[in-house]
Amino acid sequence: MKLIVDNMSCQHCVKAITKAINDIDPKAKVTVDLAKREVNIENGTISQEAAIAAVNEAGYQFVGVSYA
Repeated sequence: MKLIVDNMSCQHCVKAITKAINDIDPKAKVTVDLAKREVNIENGTISQEAAIAAVNEAGYQFVGVSYA
């Protein structure tokens, strides 16, 4: 799943979002593309709703889902 997230600008943001997702689903592979504002989550069992909640609780703003 690919989430579009605002307020990401640096490697600290990448680490914070990755940790927030992995705290819920340690098996999830998280990659963040700062330029595209995308958080890609693979190989995990985390639900879209839980991923969105984790991103928002980490202090970032979920904007939408990327289907590209």
